[in-house]
Amino acid sequence: MQSSPSLPQLPSQFDVLVVGGGAAGLYSALCLPATLQIGLITKDTLSVSASDWAQGGIAAAIAPDDTPELHIADTLNAGADLCDRAAVEVLVREAGRCIENLSTMGVAFDRKGEQLAMTLEAAHSRKRVLHAADTTGRAVVSTLAGQVLDRPHIHVFNQALALDLWMHGNECHGVQLLYQNQIIWVQANAVVLATGGGGQIYSQTTNPTASTGDGVAMAWRAGAILRDLEFMQFHPTALTKAGAPRFLISEAVRGEGAHLVDSTGHRFAFDYHPDGELAPRDVVSRAIFSHLQKNPHESVVYLDLRAIEPERIRRRFPNIIRKCQKWAGINILDTPIPVSPAAHYWMGGIVTDLTSQTTIPRLYAVGENASTGVHGANRLASNSLLECLVFGAQLTALIPPQLADVPLPPPRETPQLNTTAAIPAELEWLTQHRTAIGQLVWQSAGISRTASQLDEALAQLEQWQDTFNTLALTQTMENLPTGHPSQLPDTLPLQTMRQWSELRNLLAIATLVLKSALFRNESRGGHYRSDHPETLPHWKLHTLIQGTTIFKSNPLT
Repeated sequence: MQSSPSLPQLPSQFDVLVVGGGAAGLYSALCLPATLQIGLITKDTLSVSASDWAQGGIAAAIAPDDTPELHIADTLNAGADLCDRAAVEVLVREAGRCIENLSTMGVAFDRKGEQLAMTLEAAHSRKRVLHAADTTGRAVVSTLAGQVLDRPHIHVFNQALALDLWMHGNECHGVQLLYQNQIIWVQANAVVLATGGGGQIYSQTTNPTASTGDGVAMAWRAGAILRDLEFMQFHPTALTKAGAPRFLISEAVRGEGAHLVDSTGHRFAFDYHPDGELAPRDVVSRAIFSHLQKNPHESVVYLDLRAIEPERIRRRFPNIIRKCQKWAGINILDTPIPVSPAAHYWMGGIVTDLTSQTTIPRLYAVGENASTGVHGANRLASNSLLECLVFGAQLTALIPPQLADVPLPPPRETPQLNTTAAIPAELEWLTQHRTAIGQLVWQSAGISRTASQLDEALAQLEQWQDTFNTLALTQTMENLPTGHPSQLPDTLPLQTMRQWSELRNLLAIATLVLKSALFRNESRGGHYRSDHPETLPHWKLHTLIQGTTIFKSNPLT
């Protein structure tokens, strides 16, 4: 496969290299000083990200009847005693400035008269979620992308796949990339990881296929400390229909008054929590899971919008109307939507401080691949897009020092891969095991977990990892010369390389998630152990992983 002549050449060095083209990566690039030469790389295009799929909105305590203190309290309460209060205060108090900045850039938030329109979402004590119909993420990402493309100091490279961080000593000095049919090494005085989440380790997920945990896996291989990987948020209401994608039905639908019912029309969520459909997401997801367990002949519950005025539905949820009609043949104005939970948002990630710095010098992380401390064990609805903005804005004053010269090993001959013999069989193995990982993790580390399930799944993942390590493609990649470009054979499709890289990352993060879930012998937030259903005071601490070591943080206060 020849390189595409339409792709621009990638320079060998930048001041800052941003990996990821969603809201976190775009806003980070825009907030970095304009005096820096910035490279922004994305393995797809700027519009293919989970941010682009976000429907609900952005939370901000800017309404007259709201206060930052209320937003802080709601976030801390949802986080089940694992939030970092200092990070939450930064998130909430910087929200107004970020919303104003987005509006100035041209994001057309919905309005009610002259005021910004606000809606209510689960576990919020006030209406504070700003929205642009039901495609807020798309509105934000498209506006940010337009701004990025207009900035001459930001250089965008699509279809550039980050394979690993380039480490020298204990510092990050750049990224190893697959670009234009070459493996290249790009230096940078600082690297910002904004690659999103890892929902693709689950067979049932609202995440796009690109959400394979790339940034977290790369940071882990480089020696960064990771935190709270067991906390996966399962969205309660994903469209569940044979042949249809697991399209997320926004929490805002319930905020506007939709009812969650079973096949008999019973609003069962109130059987599990006094707030019913508007309880925290982990509570509602477990309520659906438990209700379906009690009724094994049922595989879905239903979201009934008929209590909402039809005109309000048409105005607020035009995309949901279109998607349900297209994929499920449902007119949501008169027919309840079949739904069930799906993996949605990863609260854990790469440990960062309030400046978005990781535990590796010159390496930063923003967005879902970061563990900033704002989400704790369970993210408050619509705090995720806000987190991308607020912690991307922490890079405003970043002026990384120049890199010292990195001595490179002498170039040597790249090992040759017998692609004719190896690739067809290996590609089939990669394809099969991507599906198998999703099924295994959904069954063992989904909404309800037990030690026996986790142990069995970890043993299976270890076997698959051993096989992956013996693949001819894996052996070739591990022996590439550091710092020197390597041309791939024309017989090796770029898509195969991407499948290899993504499966490598999925195997890594699936194992790390399961080990973290096995380590935490309690239930809290997005982590529920049916063999340890209590939330325990002595577990009010973080799960940390560095390399092969898993350990607890100091108790939180």
